[in-house]
Amino acid sequence: MVWFVGNMEYWLISTVDDKRNMAVGGGMGKRQSPQQQITNFIDVKSVDEYSSKVERLGGKISSPKMAVPGMGYMAVCTDTENNGFGIYEADQNAK
Repeated sequence: MVWFVGNMEYWLISTVDDKRNMAVGGGMGKRQSPQQQITNFIDVKSVDEYSSKVERLGGKISSPKMAVPGMGYMAVCTDTENNGFGIYEADQNAK
């Protein structure tokens, strides 16, 4: 399935296990710049709550909470060893 986030084309990826049950999912979009690296996102119950935890544990929020309309909320973080990762909260009402 293709989504457009702003003007960025984004492909949703779904997998199933050997019994045809939903398994790992994710998505992929085109690089926005040559230096952009892969960002793995972790599904969380609350981007606000986990952003606070990241900062409390010494990490940084490099891109604060933003809506992905009709899908949820995300933020991009950096851990204490300068590794980037994202957190994602599903919410179909996100605007």
